[in-house]
Amino acid sequence: MPKEVVIDENSGFCFGVINAIQTAEKYLQEHQSLYCLGDIVHNNEEVNRLEAMGLRIISKEEFKNLKDTTVLIRAHGEPPEIYRIAEDNRIRLIDATCPVVLRLQKRISDEYRSASSEKQILIFGKKGHAEVIGLLGQTENTGIVISSLDDIQRIDFSKPSKLYSQTTQSVELYTQLIQEIKERYAAEGHEEMFEYVDTICRKVSSRAKQIADFAVRFDVILFVSGEKSSNGLYLYNICKTHNPQSYILTQLDQLEDIDLSHAQTIGICGATSTPMWLMQKVAEKCAKI
Repeated sequence: MPKEVVIDENSGFCFGVINAIQTAEKYLQEHQSLYCLGDIVHNNEEVNRLEAMGLRIISKEEFKNLKDTTVLIRAHGEPPEIYRIAEDNRIRLIDATCPVVLRLQKRISDEYRSASSEKQILIFGKKGHAEVIGLLGQTENTGIVISSLDDIQRIDFSKPSKLYSQTTQSVELYTQLIQEIKERYAAEGHEEMFEYVDTICRKVSSRAKQIADFAVRFDVILFVSGEKSSNGLYLYNICKTHNPQSYILTQLDQLEDIDLSHAQTIGICGATSTPMWLMQKVAEKCAKI
């Protein structure tokens, strides 16, 4: 039995996710069901808990066919098209878009409307991610999504551009990307044509250092995360870098496959989409091993 099992106090839901979940819970206390456009959070265990309360996760296609009902917009936000469909179909939206994401959407929308037709709007983020889809929608899908350094080739360096970032991206990767793009513009003699904005959420980005410091304190790290969480994969890799004895859990029963017999100390942590109750369950099971 391990001598010490500790849950990282900095892990767990960020403000945006907490707000979305509390909004859903409050509504379901007074109503039997509530539609939510896409997973309310990238964690299957938490989604299952809320579905048991009456939350119904729907796709964009299902949303288009709804009329005269109520739908929750999750923290990731949605593109303008969703709001137009809601108006046409008399759908009442409960908008739980994270305030940080909402501000970023407005900045990109304002830039798109005021910029010259040849200016390129660049968005650093994960292709197909819900937040990125919402940001791209502010440009009528004309923006260029940059997911890796290889995607820089998609930029026309003879035209001006402005770079934004998905709020949950790595600060280190974003800094590297900015430097690469600046060098390419400079090589073309157009360095003044490139602008960038720091739009990464500091509440999320500060987790990188916190989790690195946490990981080195224990013999074994159990990182609890949903399979779809890009933030989870990013933070888990930081744990693995600083403590090779780090394991990722997407379900509680996966704990049985991990050899903890020689671990005197176990640290439990998670993504910004990981519920604290799930980490507590992992801790309880560890204590019984």
